Amino acid sequence: MKYYFGFLLLVLGLIQSAAGKPGPPAKEKTSAYLFVYFTGNDLKEEAIRFALSPDGYHYTALNGNRPVISSAAISETGGVRDPHILRGADGKTFYMVATDMVSAKGWDSNRGMVLMKSTDLLNWKSSAINFQKRYPGQDDLKRVWAPQTIYDAQAGKYLVYFSLKHGTDPDKIYYAYANKDFTDLEGEPKQLFISPTNGSCIDGDIVAKDGKFYLFFKTEGKGNGIKIAVSDKLTGGYVLRDQYVQQTTDPVEGAGTFKLNNSNDYILMYDVYTKGRYQFTRTSDLQNFKVVDSEVSMNFHPRHGTVLPITAQEGARLAARWLAPVDVLRSARNPAIRSQNTVADSAGGKLAFLAKPGTSLKAFDPTFSTFAGVAVQPTGPQDFTKGPVRYNVSGTSQKQPVSVSMAETHNPALTGYYADPAILYAEKTGKFYLYPTSDGFTGWSGTYFKAFSSPDLVNWKDEGVILDLGKDVSWAKKNAWAPCIIEQKTANGYKYAYYFCAEGKIGVALSDSPTGPFVDTGKPLIDTRPEGAKGGQQIDPAVFHDPKTGKNYLYWGNSYMAGAELNDDLISLKPGTTQLMTPDGTFREGSHVLYRNGTYYFMWSENDTRDPDYRVRYGTAATPLGKITVSANNLVVSKDAAAGLYGTGHNSTIQVPGRDEWYLVYHRFTYPEGLGMGRAAGYHREVCIDKLEFNADGSIKPVTPTHAGIQPVRVK
Repeated sequence: MKYYFGFLLLVLGLIQSAAGKPGPPAKEKTSAYLFVYFTGNDLKEEAIRFALSPDGYHYTALNGNRPVISSAAISETGGVRDPHILRGADGKTFYMVATDMVSAKGWDSNRGMVLMKSTDLLNWKSSAINFQKRYPGQDDLKRVWAPQTIYDAQAGKYLVYFSLKHGTDPDKIYYAYANKDFTDLEGEPKQLFISPTNGSCIDGDIVAKDGKFYLFFKTEGKGNGIKIAVSDKLTGGYVLRDQYVQQTTDPVEGAGTFKLNNSNDYILMYDVYTKGRYQFTRTSDLQNFKVVDSEVSMNFHPRHGTVLPITAQEGARLAARWLAPVDVLRSARNPAIRSQNTVADSAGGKLAFLAKPGTSLKAFDPTFSTFAGVAVQPTGPQDFTKGPVRYNVSGTSQKQPVSVSMAETHNPALTGYYADPAILYAEKTGKFYLYPTSDGFTGWSGTYFKAFSSPDLVNWKDEGVILDLGKDVSWAKKNAWAPCIIEQKTANGYKYAYYFCAEGKIGVALSDSPTGPFVDTGKPLIDTRPEGAKGGQQIDPAVFHDPKTGKNYLYWGNSYMAGAELNDDLISLKPGTTQLMTPDGTFREGSHVLYRNGTYYFMWSENDTRDPDYRVRYGTAATPLGKITVSANNLVVSKDAAAGLYGTGHNSTIQVPGRDEWYLVYHRFTYPEGLGMGRAAGYHREVCIDKLEFNADGSIKPVTPTHAGIQPVRVK
């Protein structure tokens, strides 16, 4: 909270300046930060968005995380990406550049960039430059990526630098000067940096420090990551420091640096795009970088953007235009709040927080962020057990009180985007474990798997990554989906076989611990369709131990359902046992099997995971590979529109050891945003747990999905 009071003192009395006056003189100190970014590869996401921060670490989206500039109005393609913002040499003019591109048209589809200019950060004049139209001899130009701007004091002009790819050549960083009005480029582009490896160089970012110019860029083709080249001259002579500076082994792009206010230190941030997050590092010398992720929070998910230090007056102006009272309160940073599941109603002046299990609401402090010229009353802990608390927010785009409610819930079970959950009770540890798909990646493009442990099915601990395709699997590197696991007790202890999908194939990895490390067998277990299957994918494995016979079985398939007996080694199928078992026309994917009172229950998901009506059905059989009988009323779980819960499917189940007590584990669209995401809701999913009950005749009672979830379960 130290920055809260310091920042508030700096901005008191500045609300009046937010009325739209021109920018402040250059001598006014910066005390806040503006983050410009886009959010993803969907056309609706390829637009410029703004966020504010009082300290460079905690960011709140402006305009409800909606675009602040229309892509259609400023671009040739209809989309913009990779925005970079710069304060002009006069201290009060702002320059912004962005890639003119719609990714759905292909990574080699764009030919230009957008130039923008503003004197108040609110109103922007723009022009689009198509390089093939602007310059002769550019017929083989494939793309123009990630432009940025820096002021060349010696030339007295603004230099715009960017990556160009021609034909089969690698991407190279070029530059050209902007004209006086910042509406066009002067002269032919010249190459700024020549890589000694001749590898691709993209996402350049230049920092001027102590008379030198530091060019951060991403290498591709011959090693991937962020490196730095240094020169005494802005327009050339860069010498490579041949070492990666990103502080992660995951793929990264979009390096952006900014100097911290009232400090000599810089932040280097970059997009860890396969993990759906940003990483922030701090440095004083642009050579040694310390990760500061634990101090960073955002109520949005940015892609490749940049941060600009701004004054309190500028921050107040932005807040007055685009920061609604609900947005201020939505920035609450108390870690007990499920920020992903907050329901905001700006028009109605209502905000509903969901709190994590065990949160006391009797004296709860949401811990709101503060912004230039903005004040919130009341402050400190409040009693939410008596109902909503009324807050008043001044200095924002609207003047209305906000009614804030708080409720403790147990769904979703995990914090973040996860899907396709498999669950295990491990005899070895006496704990429950969840094994989901890591979700939130466009087109289901995740590359790693995590595990979570719990003593009671309610309080879950993140056990970290247990299998990473890029590091641990030789035969596939993408599309890490739908795992499952089995525990086997042997004479030498316990063994765990972890089945997973990658690139439309099913693999298996082994460990002696439910949390790994898991070692892949080195080849797919299943990579072809079974005989008789006319289409579909080899995905969604479900492993089942038959308590009646002691045998183990694997089920799989998309558009078809197949089953086979596993050999005792758990890494191979018993020859001659594979057969098609598709129950009926509702089967899509996500097989799951359980055994109860002499009956084998087969569950599956109907419809597409991007469909709000994605749901679970079931049938029964007398044997693990027997004919499945499907009754007329066989829904297990489906959407509850009244509760805002959609896309409830791809499940597993867990029986509490020693009791006829069952729970359904499934995923749903993220709440409350999922339904409004369109098809993207299919890869923004959350894991939930609800009670599973049976009728006296053994039929399954339909499960109503809930926010409340279940109460803690103790095995003993």
